[in-house]
Amino acid sequence: MKTLLTACAIACAAALPGVVSAAASSADSAQSAPAATQTKHPNILLIVADDLGYSDIGAFGGEIHTPNLDKLAHEGVRMADFYASPFCSPTRAMLMSGVDNHRVGLGGMAELLTPAQRKAAGYEGYLTHSIVTFPQLLHDAGYHTYMVGKWHLGLTEEYGPASRGFEQSFAMVQGGASHYGQVGIITNDPDKTPKAMYRDNGKLIDLPENFYSTIGYTDKVLSYIDSNKDDGKPFFAYVAYTAPHWPLQAPDEYIRKYEGKYDAGYDAIRAQRLDRMKAMGLVPKDIEAYTGDEVWPKWSSLSPVQKQIESKRMAVYAAMVDVMDTQIGRIVDHLKETGQYDNTLIFFMSDNGADGNSILDEQANREWIRRHADNSLANTGRAGSFVEYGPGWAQVSMTPLRLYKAFAYEGGIAVPNIIVLPHGAHDGQISRVPAHVTDVAPTMLQLAGVAQPGGEYNGRPVFRMQGTSMLDFLTGQRKTVHPGEFTEGWELNGRRAMRKGDWKISYANKPWGNGEWQLFHVSVDRSELHDVSKRYPAKMKELLAEYNAYQTENGVQDIPHLGERPGYSNATHYYEDELDTNH
Repeated sequence: MKTLLTACAIACAAALPGVVSAAASSADSAQSAPAATQTKHPNILLIVADDLGYSDIGAFGGEIHTPNLDKLAHEGVRMADFYASPFCSPTRAMLMSGVDNHRVGLGGMAELLTPAQRKAAGYEGYLTHSIVTFPQLLHDAGYHTYMVGKWHLGLTEEYGPASRGFEQSFAMVQGGASHYGQVGIITNDPDKTPKAMYRDNGKLIDLPENFYSTIGYTDKVLSYIDSNKDDGKPFFAYVAYTAPHWPLQAPDEYIRKYEGKYDAGYDAIRAQRLDRMKAMGLVPKDIEAYTGDEVWPKWSSLSPVQKQIESKRMAVYAAMVDVMDTQIGRIVDHLKETGQYDNTLIFFMSDNGADGNSILDEQANREWIRRHADNSLANTGRAGSFVEYGPGWAQVSMTPLRLYKAFAYEGGIAVPNIIVLPHGAHDGQISRVPAHVTDVAPTMLQLAGVAQPGGEYNGRPVFRMQGTSMLDFLTGQRKTVHPGEFTEGWELNGRRAMRKGDWKISYANKPWGNGEWQLFHVSVDRSELHDVSKRYPAKMKELLAEYNAYQTENGVQDIPHLGERPGYSNATHYYEDELDTNH
């Protein structure tokens, strides 16, 4: 490890391949001075936000107050072309395993699987034992391993954090919950309040009073880090915040900071973000923003009451992001105070695009909310409210990209990513070199000097990791993450995509797409506004062949009309009645 960290310290100070901009002062990165004589293996802090949009934080163009994440971005590198899955649990499966989600049990979200899918291998609805997770390998190699927050990889302890190599964990087991207390998010009985499952080191618990998710998770991970700080072993900490996933809830004092800030509406906020993104070099100067599907009305057509409600909801969403940033700052400050910061890799990402879909028509949710939630304007964001984000603001959060969570367009799969290497700084560099969530596990293992599994673990067969370590790229030893052209496929809920080099094909059902494959030259049209399939039929044919190979290799089930199912990701009535509930 001494050689690796020394190389990291030297190379990280040099220019990063693929850089398009730099935005930091020397003062911002002064405390990341190299420590070439350091021999202890590096700590690893992996932070995942839930449904955070591409342009929400300041370092990616947003107006939300995120000084701690911005400072990390100015000390490290922003990967502007970093990809996840269109949905949360498939992303988390790939994050933990380095293997495509269709191979390891999360070919679709468990909550949305059809009977036909459930019969197929790779669609079990939980992370199967066909892989070994990288936290398990780190633990085997002597790391302390901690997990807090959203798990979403299996409801039973057989598939819980302890079975995946985490020695301590505080897990919200399902896909979401209220941020205050233990109210769940999906119910099949309008008279019955759903209860979210939390496990503290494997034991089901009831949450304490005054619990707020983002603060509670941070308290826990800090206690874990401190519990073994003197034994000389490095730690891996996985902090899986549930912010800013709906229901939108935040402390009053944070909400007040943003009340009125979004009265200008979608178009004005989007234009401001895009201007900042262009100035930073995150996007090309001539890029056009996708402004939303024609299904959804423009800000100017909303009623005065709807505008008030929408502005308040965005204020709560921004408050949730602000709280998360504050808590990340607590962790960073603690690492600095205890002398661990310089020897810690920090990796921050979102699990998918912002969520403009609706959970209301799943099971009995709409009626339960009508009966049990107080969604009045004054109460929005408090413990008794249950409101969603909505497509208008979700599209702003994904500026300038097309659509949002649940789609394989860029707005569903491109996520903000910040990497700060131990003992070195990139000084705010921005890279347009593409990378993928399956690359995280190999990166962490290489940094820790731990070998990848070779097809077997403890006598059982496991899939080999499909991702590529980013470390040689991050330390300047290679110009790209992947040798050759970046080639990656996606499929979830019948929506599909394939990127190869500067080209991408995408498919979505109507009204979100045209029900056919589309071709985009994403190096000049990352907003996916211009389908050039008729102009470049040979390129279209080439990428279709690549997608077919991806589908075959990973066992992707091709189910006709899968994407057209009514419900969560096909809701088209958010503005008609949802905004008028209890106002």
